[in-house]
Amino acid sequence: MKIWVSILSTVLISCNLPSKQANEVNSINKKHNRLINETSPYLKQHAYNPVEWYPWGSEALNRAKKEDKLLLISIGYSACHWCHVMEEESFEDSTVAALMNKYFINIKIDREERPDIDQVYMRAVQLMNKGRGGWPLNVITLPDGGPLFGGTYFPKDQWTGILRNISDIYISDRKKAVDFAAKVTAGIKSGDQLIPNNNNNLISSSFLLKTIEKWKSRFDKKNGGTKKSPKFPLPNNLEYLLDYGILANDNECLDHVKLTLNKMAKGGIYDQIGGGFSRYSIDELWKIPHFEKMLYDNAQLITIYSKAYRFYKKEEYKHIVTQSINFLRRELKGGKMYYSALDADSEGEEGKYYVWTLDEIKSLI
Repeated sequence: MKIWVSILSTVLISCNLPSKQANEVNSINKKHNRLINETSPYLKQHAYNPVEWYPWGSEALNRAKKEDKLLLISIGYSACHWCHVMEEESFEDSTVAALMNKYFINIKIDREERPDIDQVYMRAVQLMNKGRGGWPLNVITLPDGGPLFGGTYFPKDQWTGILRNISDIYISDRKKAVDFAAKVTAGIKSGDQLIPNNNNNLISSSFLLKTIEKWKSRFDKKNGGTKKSPKFPLPNNLEYLLDYGILANDNECLDHVKLTLNKMAKGGIYDQIGGGFSRYSIDELWKIPHFEKMLYDNAQLITIYSKAYRFYKKEEYKHIVTQSINFLRRELKGGKMYYSALDADSEGEEGKYYVWTLDEIKSLI
């Protein structure tokens, strides 16, 4: 049986846990970039990339303004599968790195370490991409940080095309670039503003009912969750629907919560042997998980299954709560603190630790 070593990402404990990819590069290319002195395990993974990475700070920002260069801000975390993929395909490629180094000041950010910066640029990417976002989060900005382009994972050929196109626009049509960045920045600011309203009837029962009815139209009544894939557990949504269902005596909401919790518990997204939930399911059946396990996902899911057990009196929910707590203590606890995630990858392959072939099962039995 193969031994699995997971990469643990944390903002609380300073440690150096380089990825397999980083170790392979390190053995070939001893030249490191500015990330070598960082404490974040994720940033250290990129310390031997040929990209001239900077950590977020005044050195990179001042250089961008001084040389009038665009900023390329790439945000991720050490347990992120597609972050590893893009690093291997693009950031470790000398040709791609040369293009990035020529036209951009490149900044790497660990979202676990700087959630404040991640939040700003995630909102920018969602504004540009009709609400879609994720990690790796790659944003190209003006020298002052104003967002110009953004997205998530890009294959190598598409990424190099984007780099050339954006740099050409900035050089040939500066006004167009500046105007667009200003509009995105205004959109971010407007989303951050909370306007006080003294109208106590603003959120009326009729308004709430309309919102719930619209929400119900997206219920997947066969598999739980919403009618789409990938499917995320979204425990805060389930907790809200449970509370609403109890207060309003709404059986449709209560049945939906129960169906969703049951389907997740029996699907591949939950580890029935070791406990703990994976990040999300890539299909509509909760069957095929994205294998990373996040601390905050599991903490929230423990909460919703606990509340659900109190209401539905279903022993299976109590078992899931106990098993998931034991998983967190066993796998993510380090001293007095907790690590933030378990990597999706093991031995360089997504989900290898969890996936068994029929022959492997037969041989063990």
